[in-house]
Amino acid sequence: MNKLVLIIVLVLSINGMNAQSIFGKWKTIDDETGKEKSIVEIYEKDGKVYGKIIELINPKQKNPLCSKCDGSKKDKPVLGMVIIESLEKDDDVYNDGTILNPENGKVYSCRLKLDDEKDTLQVRGYVAFFYKTQYWKRASE
Repeated sequence: MNKLVLIIVLVLSINGMNAQSIFGKWKTIDDETGKEKSIVEIYEKDGKVYGKIIELINPKQKNPLCSKCDGSKKDKPVLGMVIIESLEKDDDVYNDGTILNPENGKVYSCRLKLDDEKDTLQVRGYVAFFYKTQYWKRASE
């Protein structure tokens, strides 16, 4: 009986830890229209955090190219593109990396943090002292 209780507690605590992670799939929300735009999968690779677009929600948007991007991403498909790169964990935030806005091709310094609601991710892009914050919602698996 004690083993069963221990197993149940262990399973519940593992599920709780997963819910508090930034890793997984997130719905991006347009801060001007409030509409869902895409699904970004956030993952860890070589100790750093990355995010790539795995789905575009607008059915009219088949797979646009990043025509305003520079360098190796110029004119590449947005679907599958890595837009969050090289973030590092610092206490309860992830920063010291970048985020790309495929709509304007601009790259910003980035910070990710779980909001008080564990299914909301605060995504902040910086240029010098100026920043803009979006709130992404966890996508169902």
